[in-house]
Amino acid sequence: MGSTGARIAIDAMGGDHAPGEIVAGALRAREELGVEVLLVGEPQQIKSKLPPKTHLGQVEIVPAEETITMDEEPLSGIRRKPKASINVAMDLVKSQRADAVVSAGHSGAAMASALLRLGRLRGIDRPAIGAVFPTIVAGKPVLILDVGANVDCRPKFLEQFAVMGSVYSQYVLGIQEPSVGLLNIGEEDTKGNDAAVRANQLLRENPQISFIGNAEGRDVLSGRFDVIVCDGFVGNVLLKFAEAVGEVLLQIIREELPQGLHGQIGTAILKPNLKRIKQRVDHAERGGALLLGVDGICIISHGSSQAPSIFNAIRMAKEAVDNQVLHRIQSQNISIQRESG
Repeated sequence: MGSTGARIAIDAMGGDHAPGEIVAGALRAREELGVEVLLVGEPQQIKSKLPPKTHLGQVEIVPAEETITMDEEPLSGIRRKPKASINVAMDLVKSQRADAVVSAGHSGAAMASALLRLGRLRGIDRPAIGAVFPTIVAGKPVLILDVGANVDCRPKFLEQFAVMGSVYSQYVLGIQEPSVGLLNIGEEDTKGNDAAVRANQLLRENPQISFIGNAEGRDVLSGRFDVIVCDGFVGNVLLKFAEAVGEVLLQIIREELPQGLHGQIGTAILKPNLKRIKQRVDHAERGGALLLGVDGICIISHGSSQAPSIFNAIRMAKEAVDNQVLHRIQSQNISIQRESG
């Protein structure tokens, strides 16, 4: 496959399985997606994970002296270690040597580094982490944001999330007119706390989105909504719960398959179906979450990501680059001029 020209900076030192699984996923993406990958980290460690016949001319390694560990406070860590791999990767985007960053390392450090080095998009008060969930409707995902960037949200932040999410859903996920919902404890506009009621009103009045009302917990995976907005506290709980449900479902399927010869025959027959089930419910198949609202494409992957997840995260980054997500969000003129918070 020919290269699209997308250049993706990979934090090769971030994550539980770095750098081996990160490198493996990046090399697969280079081969199958035609992207250029810049592996950021300690050169000798990265080189030791390259296949024996890899020519260094085929892979660009960008040296980084340090790494932000999971037990470090994000902001102090990135300030104390300017040459940490996540900072170097963000600087590559800032200097336009790369089009996007993928990291499975410290998510808080990735967000803090993105904010300090790339800055926010015009008109955005807070960035949001958007995660794509499967729904009961095959081929129809739902984008949830925020799933962890902002524990507390003012109503106008949720309004901005809805606009950004609608742009991503339309141009990357292919939804012509994304339907937007506000996660709440009831369908009625008057349900929820004061912030939820005010957010509902702002969303209804915004002509840039197709707001269809509140979404209860049971609606999240129904396929009725294309974009659902919430604060990062609730969104992160929802994300972790959904990941756990997917893992439980896959484990139950494995345990309930017949054993012995008949089981082997049955499993062989069902293999294509089982593969599709895994693709729909396994969070590794989605690769990561997009940090929307910063002036650069940044994909935050799960800390336990292995090569398939990294591959999918790079694919997500490539799709955001190819579909000009940053330009399209900016061109929406989402700066809300009235006082809405």
